[in-house]
Amino acid sequence: MLPRYENKLNEIRTQLSRLVASIMSANEETLNAFENNQSDLFESAKLHLKTIQIDANKIDNEVIKTLALYGPEAEELRLLVAFLKMTNELDRVGENMKKYNNRIQELCRGECDLNIMVPSIIQLQKTTLNALRYIHEYLENMRTSDAEELYRKVSVEESKNDDLFSIIEKDLLNLIAESHELSANYVKVLSTLRKLERTGDRTVNIAALLLYAQQGGELNFHA
Repeated sequence: MLPRYENKLNEIRTQLSRLVASIMSANEETLNAFENNQSDLFESAKLHLKTIQIDANKIDNEVIKTLALYGPEAEELRLLVAFLKMTNELDRVGENMKKYNNRIQELCRGECDLNIMVPSIIQLQKTTLNALRYIHEYLENMRTSDAEELYRKVSVEESKNDDLFSIIEKDLLNLIAESHELSANYVKVLSTLRKLERTGDRTVNIAALLLYAQQGGELNFHA
């Protein structure tokens, strides 16, 4: 492969890694804000997500230009296709994080008593953060990393995410049935936490793309 082409692939990989790092930082600060009831951290987290869509579009443009200029085949083509699809997944993860940040901040100031669910909500968010960390670590060390191991680790976190969400969902449905005056608020809590559940699915999709890039095969995505 030509050195200039290798440099371009590395540049795109670096941009993707930075995009994941921004989402990860927002997730970390939102988690800290929720755990410690620090409203300033909610606001700080939003700054990391401010340009997610713009950055994703820039990466898309770089991938398309690279495809046009070099006409890659086989493994290199799979990698660029994976990169192109990853930006869409990361953009959606960023949007989920924005909505989660805004809504959980509002709910923390509301009338709902979330105390009984706080440990589960914290663990739910940690599963998405762990998955993002694994993806970021993989991108930072892509030449020597095993995509199959990444997929396994991210899938484990997504499975934990699903189990935790199911528990929380059951508790919330009971509260909705019992607390008629606050039922609308508890519905908001449920829809807010679903953003984290959807993020878990997206991280598996990203891991699947990286596995596809490394090994080929077929892609099976969560909707």
